[in-house]
Order: sequence, then structure tokens, then C-alpha cells
Amino acid sequence: MFRVAPSLDQKKLKAIFRHKVFKMLLAKGKITAEMIRMLSSWRHSGFNVFCGNRISPQDETAMENLARYIIHASCSQERMTYLYQEATVAYKAKDGKDAKVSPAMEWLAAMCSHIPNKGAQMVRYYGYYSNVARGKRKDERTDDVIPCILEPKGNSKTFRKNWARLIRRIYEVDP
Repeated sequence: MFRVAPSLDQKKLKAIFRHKVFKMLLAKGKITAEMIRMLSSWRHSGFNVFCGNRISPQDETAMENLARYIIHASCSQERMTYLYQEATVAYKAKDGKDAKVSPAMEWLAAMCSHIPNKGAQMVRYYGYYSNVARGKRKDERTDDVIPCILEPKGNSKTFRKNWARLIRRIYEVDP
């Protein structure tokens, strides 16, 4: 039987998640122990855990907020200042008190690391939008049919049971 767990400490959950991912990547030979030590020393780990409520298709405000978050820029232009005489870039912290100053070329290299290589595939389509599914719809002449978001059948108790089953299957632990 699946029971709703009390609210979790997100920092601890994030640390467990990061540890499991690093362990899996190390076991597959994708990264080294030295790389794990280096990544673990970073102030911002790059890992995040979302413990909020599910966004329903009718909640347009929540969907818009999520879309805005996804497309937001990696840095704020308002907090960035180019110091011409020193050929450096000063980037202010959110609180406005501290600023990180970097040589302009180093700053540019850091920003360019976010730009994908030419021809790099950034989006992968699965399911309804995959090439195979689109080709089948084209052959069946149903490609112009507009898909709609269907409400999942079942209640929140059913969803919790499904999540419990998936967690048990993936992590081999009964939640």
C-alpha cells in the first residue's frame, strides 16, 4: 500500500539524486571519480528536484509560468556591465552587493559554452510528434487532425499508486 510521505527536505533529496546519478555515470564509465569530486565542489550543482503539485492542462497560469521559466536567459543583461578600460565584465549578484569581475574574453568563452555546435540536435521528438508517427499519419491522411490534451483517467490515488510502482521498478525500493 502506498502512503503519502511527509514533506521532504529538498536539499537532502537533491543530494541523494545527485549521488545516484554520479554513481550510475561512474559505473557506466561516462565520468571519472575526479570529475565527480570537481562537480561536487561547485556551489550550484546543476541538479534540481521539483516537489510541487502536478500541472493540469486547465491551469493556464501554471503552464505559462513554466514556459517562461524554460525560455529564460542564462544571465541577466541588467546585472552585466562591460568595463571598457580594463577589458573586463562585471556581473552583479542578485542582491546587488557583490560583483564577479572576469576578463572579457573569459566571460565570452563562458557565454559561448551555452551555444550548441552547428547542426547539433537540440530537440528530440517522441510519441505523437516523432518522425515515424508523423509519417504514419501522413500515409493515413490524418496529419491535419489537431491533437488535444486528454485528461488522464483516474484520481490522485491512482496516480500515487502508479508513481509508487514506477519508483519500486526503477530504484528497486518500496516507497
